[in-house]
Amino acid sequence: MTISKTEAKQLLERLIFEDTHPQDWINDIWGLSPMHGDSCAKLLEVFYELIELCREEQLENLLQSIYQEKL
Repeated sequence: MTISKTEAKQLLERLIFEDTHPQDWINDIWGLSPMHGDSCAKLLEVFYELIELCREEQLENLLQSIYQEKL
């Protein structure tokens, strides 16, 4: 059974942003440097687009690979 895109998105967000909400992360970076904040916003947009474009099986394989490397 594969995980849903929503579950994959949540797991990837936790891996990347830990306890911080992605928008809060962007706002924090923006406060330090508007140029970097803009880049972070674009990266987050691409991140969400990639999740939408990938099949659930691909996302699950990616997550399995990441978690195996962390162990």
